[in-house]
Amino acid sequence: MGPLVLHEDTRSGNCYKIALTAALLGLPLERVRYDILKGETRTPDFLARVNANGRIPVLQVGSHFLPESNAACWYLAEGSKLVPPDRFDRADMLRWMFFEQYSHEPNVATLRFWFQFVGEANLNELQRGQVMAKRVAGEAALELMNGHLAHRDWFVGEAASLADIALFAYTHVCEGGGFRLHDYPAICAWLRRVEALPGFVAMG
Repeated sequence: MGPLVLHEDTRSGNCYKIALTAALLGLPLERVRYDILKGETRTPDFLARVNANGRIPVLQVGSHFLPESNAACWYLAEGSKLVPPDRFDRADMLRWMFFEQYSHEPNVATLRFWFQFVGEANLNELQRGQVMAKRVAGEAALELMNGHLAHRDWFVGEAASLADIALFAYTHVCEGGGFRLHDYPAICAWLRRVEALPGFVAMG
């Protein structure tokens, strides 16, 4: 594994996933920061050198650049304690990581970004029209997570895995998007377990 550089905006939960994964594994990580609200990931230099898709996070490994947060987390954690040894558990971990990107992040994270950083008054007509649907879908995702955690400590197996890291990132700040954590007691207990992991670092 070559030198690791995280191209990030520290307000982003997707960026935080990678930083938290590295911290829990004791991996040194250089961090290069951008402000997405100022368009710093849309400059010609960024598009040509870091990610032609104009998005962060990007994990740089030597001269290689790896976009997509969960792919970067997998690169860091493959073969580590954060990836279950059992074949089915590994697939189940990936299932929750896919769920996070398909059902959780587009709703929970998007509302947090809109309300906390863009501002409700600044939303365009299309965004305003999507708020209620995203609220309903985000609450459904949180309810599913809460039910799953009601009788277990971790999402997969008997220990924390990348599934927990992926879902922790935006869940623990979901109140910024208007979701109420106290409605989900099993999630609240799980958040405390993640925060107690050796090597844990806070967002930002």
